[in-house]
Amino acid sequence: MFDSYLPSARKQFAYYKMLGEKTMARLSDAELFWRPDPTTNSIATIVNHLWGNMRSRWTDFLDSDGEKPWREREAEFDTDIADRAELLEKWEAGWACLFKAIEPLSATDLERIVYIRNQGLTVCEAINRQMCHYAGHIGQIVYIGKQLRGAEWESLSIPRGTSAQYNAEKFAREKRRENYTDEFLKE
Repeated sequence: MFDSYLPSARKQFAYYKMLGEKTMARLSDAELFWRPDPTTNSIATIVNHLWGNMRSRWTDFLDSDGEKPWREREAEFDTDIADRAELLEKWEAGWACLFKAIEPLSATDLERIVYIRNQGLTVCEAINRQMCHYAGHIGQIVYIGKQLRGAEWESLSIPRGTSAQYNAEKFAREKRRENYTDEFLKE
């Protein structure tokens, strides 16, 4: 199982990254900073938080606590991002830190213990923890994008009303072993 876990986790992270990027590409600069009220995060705020979290969790991943002393989590929610270019720069920097940390991992690393706020987790548990955290925030980004685009929104998965056609195409093919993200990531 562990031999297939890491490639699957890498693809899943890449899939979430792609969902965020496709959403942000569909929005205007102003929409990236839009929020319905002062207590709600904008996409820019979510990106800022992801950037801070990714840098903290994945820098020196195997050898130091995932909550770095230099991280200022509260400041991540006071968005100081100036524009789309800076937003995308932070987005890429966060994901680059993550992929740099998980790329060299092997199945034998998955049972090693790493710490987040002094709580010991296996590498596998730490990856799962972060994957779930990021999936939630990417879902927020997509939801905000969909709300802003309304009827103009183009589905990032199976568009409403096309499930039967999608399933027919899938079942028309032979059974095979592949990661479901493969069809989305090759675009």
